[in-house]
Amino acid sequence: MTVRIGGVERTLPSARVGSMGRVPLVEFIGDSEFTNAVAQEMLVMIPEGTEVLLTVVTNALPLTHELSDRSGLPYECVRKKRRPYMTDPLIQDAPSMTLGVAETFWLDSPHAARLKGKKVAIVQDVISSGGTAQTLGRIAERAGGTVVGYLAAFRQGEGALSLPFKYLEKLPATI
Repeated sequence: MTVRIGGVERTLPSARVGSMGRVPLVEFIGDSEFTNAVAQEMLVMIPEGTEVLLTVVTNALPLTHELSDRSGLPYECVRKKRRPYMTDPLIQDAPSMTLGVAETFWLDSPHAARLKGKKVAIVQDVISSGGTAQTLGRIAERAGGTVVGYLAAFRQGEGALSLPFKYLEKLPATI
């Protein structure tokens, strides 16, 4: 499957994922040209009044960094593993996601403090079921922030989303 964003074209590889069959894979890590093109196109999707972007490691991180660079907004990143330096982190279990893996998300307390009283936009590379977005939203709210929007580079599949997401392009659920 081929996608074209902001004049940059990529043929997406696919991978077999459990009973879902083969799904297209979006990879921003190591692809600066594609990441920059997508970030540039996503700038207009950032809700007015946003004060901080929130994402989760790993693939969405370079995209969020580029959005931060272009918009001038700071960002925070939730981890999927506790790090030894974390002190009193916010911990949030994530539901079983599209890839069939339940996870626990961690946000170190100094990073959580930067969300307090702020209007937060959740940034993802691909939105499918909305489970990761809901988990990030809960973390933002527990930290004292207010979620003002959800955005992703791609929407995968046809399932109903319970969140008002903005995205650039739709990907099929399976290929």
